[in-house]
Amino acid sequence: MKADNSAIAVLSIADDSHRRASRGSLLAGVGVLSFSGSLPATALAMRGFDPYLVAIGRAVLAALVAVICLRAAGAPLLPPRAHLRAYALIVLSVVIGFPLFSGLALAAGATTAHSAVVVGLLPAATAVFAVLRAGERPRPLFWTACAAGALSITVFTLTRGTGRFAGADVLLVLALLSAAVGYTEGGRLARETPGWRVISYALVLAAPITVPVTAVLAVVTPQEPSAESLAGFAYVGLVSMFLGFIPWYAGLAMGGIARAGQIQLAQPLLNLVWAWLLLHEEIGAATIAAALAVLACVAVTQASRRRPGVGT
Repeated sequence: MKADNSAIAVLSIADDSHRRASRGSLLAGVGVLSFSGSLPATALAMRGFDPYLVAIGRAVLAALVAVICLRAAGAPLLPPRAHLRAYALIVLSVVIGFPLFSGLALAAGATTAHSAVVVGLLPAATAVFAVLRAGERPRPLFWTACAAGALSITVFTLTRGTGRFAGADVLLVLALLSAAVGYTEGGRLARETPGWRVISYALVLAAPITVPVTAVLAVVTPQEPSAESLAGFAYVGLVSMFLGFIPWYAGLAMGGIARAGQIQLAQPLLNLVWAWLLLHEEIGAATIAAALAVLACVAVTQASRRRPGVGT
């Protein structure tokens, strides 16, 4: 009888773990859907505003909302001192790094479709940092798929240009690495702190930098605001920089950083759809093929991971 009870307890724990992982994947999916409009919205915003102003100013808009939310919840405006290092990494990576590098890549001539494919390796990059920072241990097949994805992206970028990486591609890689760091750190913190507070704290900590820089840029850079540029700026400030992180960080914490992070494999294809619908960009066969290759490679990385509790 005792053995039967033990078996039931184990099955119950496994079932709870599976449900929690499923909820995490669902929340991560909502976050990915939110983030999928970021590149097209950035391109729209830059039709009326300077790329630097869009990249930094969006964090100011999000910080205003974050302060309101923290105050309404009665939460402190600053995180615990013990976590300041992790929050500093989030500030440098997803609050400043990704918006800046991705925006400059678009300004340098990269289309949103091209950018979406290159950034399509973000789930694999996030998994790498999950190994380094969160102690997860994927199987060898995982790394084989990552290498195949990297090769497909390399072939894509070289065949689309002059046979070498352009400056925009370097910026996109920096954006990719920035997001991977920020997602990993945020996912780790969200295990103890609600996801909305994680991104709120990061935005508040960044405010002493983002607010004065935005003020200066608003004065010294040319601006031609329009309905579409204002809509794009509002999207990247409210959704990409704040609302999207609420389900995203919660999903990473519940489903595991590497596992839930792989939900982002759908983002390149979603980006292509938004670029076609909103920006009327032409999407060639090579771009679609590269996006599908990344999709397949990252799908393998997810399927090859060990189950929670067995080395992950």
